[in-house]
Amino acid sequence: MDIAFWSATRLIRALKAKKIGALELLDLYAARIKKHDGKLNALPVLDMDASRKRAKALDRKGGKKGVLAGLPMTVKESFDLKGHPTTWGLAEYAKDRAASNALAVDRFFAAGGNVFGKSNVPTLLADWETVNPVYGRTFNPWNLDRTPGGSSGGAAAALAAGLTGMEAGSDIGGSIRNPAHFCGVYGHKPTWNLCSTAGHTLPGYVHPTDITVIGPMGRSAMDLELGLSLIAGPDAIDGAGTRVQLPKCEKKSLKGWRVAVVATHPTAEADVSVQNSIRRLAQFVASKGAKVSERAMPDFDFGEAHRVFIQLLRGATSGRQTPAQFAQMQAAKAKLGPKDMGYYAQMVRANTQAHKDWLLASNRRHQMRLAWAEFFKDWDVVLCPNAATAAYPHSMPGERWERMIIVNSKPQPLTTQMWWAGISGMCYLPGTAAPIGLSPEGLPLSVQIVGPQYGDLTTIRFAQLLEREYYAFAAPPAYT
Repeated sequence: MDIAFWSATRLIRALKAKKIGALELLDLYAARIKKHDGKLNALPVLDMDASRKRAKALDRKGGKKGVLAGLPMTVKESFDLKGHPTTWGLAEYAKDRAASNALAVDRFFAAGGNVFGKSNVPTLLADWETVNPVYGRTFNPWNLDRTPGGSSGGAAAALAAGLTGMEAGSDIGGSIRNPAHFCGVYGHKPTWNLCSTAGHTLPGYVHPTDITVIGPMGRSAMDLELGLSLIAGPDAIDGAGTRVQLPKCEKKSLKGWRVAVVATHPTAEADVSVQNSIRRLAQFVASKGAKVSERAMPDFDFGEAHRVFIQLLRGATSGRQTPAQFAQMQAAKAKLGPKDMGYYAQMVRANTQAHKDWLLASNRRHQMRLAWAEFFKDWDVVLCPNAATAAYPHSMPGERWERMIIVNSKPQPLTTQMWWAGISGMCYLPGTAAPIGLSPEGLPLSVQIVGPQYGDLTTIRFAQLLEREYYAFAAPPAYT
């Protein structure tokens, strides 16, 4: 495989062995960006002059470059990068400049990483199509007519096309897992609050957001473990009394794993291509000596879980509304029928809910969280989709809640796909996206590996075993 597509861990070995220099590798990615990113628009923010200076300095350090050894890498546009705007796709922030780096970015720099730019996002990180009025639209390297997903769509596209060494994304409703699935790369949504989100906010905001996490993305499951090791841990304030000590996973093969499988569900039917890919994987895992069940479920109703997730999700993002938008939501709420339980109605109610209503929903969330904890006493991981389909076409008409996708020859609301992210995410559970094959149209398909709270190294380890024994990253043919 071309060096541009090597995993971060393999690139680091080459950097440490002086088989390639930090500047040489940065220039290689710069050349690929110049050649390919005009069509993809994955990396609209670049800082090449400063990054070349850093690379030269890192090369002079020789064997003292740090864990990342001069690795060129990028981060999602929503992370602060000193001297550059953090817009979240909003034009009113395009002229602002971050005064400092996000904590995760500082940790990458401290480890010898060379963050040379930022990847594109949808407006307010609120879509699975990556397009905004500041930087425009990002395209999927597997098929330019398809979305790369979102909201870490630029990150996944850049990794898949071999434009960067490693990435950092964020996730509240599948924003790491969905683009990893659509672009055929690896992504990890950590346990909530495991990684500090300091510096991953709109300008002026410092309050942590419920459900939201930041996490690593790469071309290998090994990169996920590396990235997580660097960004896990509290900020300086919480770090005065808190330390991270994740349970290790010592399993060296697939034998003996206890694996539950949810290939589809009536609340969010998955396309048969997605279902079949996960069931084939389950059969393979069983053939390797794992205990596999499609009947094992935690003790709560998954349909109710989706409703609770939407209430908490939209409650978490409701603070982003302007006064005018909030007034519009209040007016819309007054017109809703009492029996209307469509996504739009749920969203409007959640955007205007009383704090007491949020507390009741959060309490139900924590009851489900405890049910998951009981479930994981008997099972190690759950295998399920990251989304109901492979990547779908751009420019779907209407607002997100009005859009439809075709699943098994039938229309399904696009927002239903969030079910696969929400049932685990709202309960703080880690989820690892790992590629497992291609759809009949030649688009990437993946599996979501869900584990117990703080079982991040377990879900990543399972992904590493699949990478070794079943399926690994494949580069989109047009970029090799």
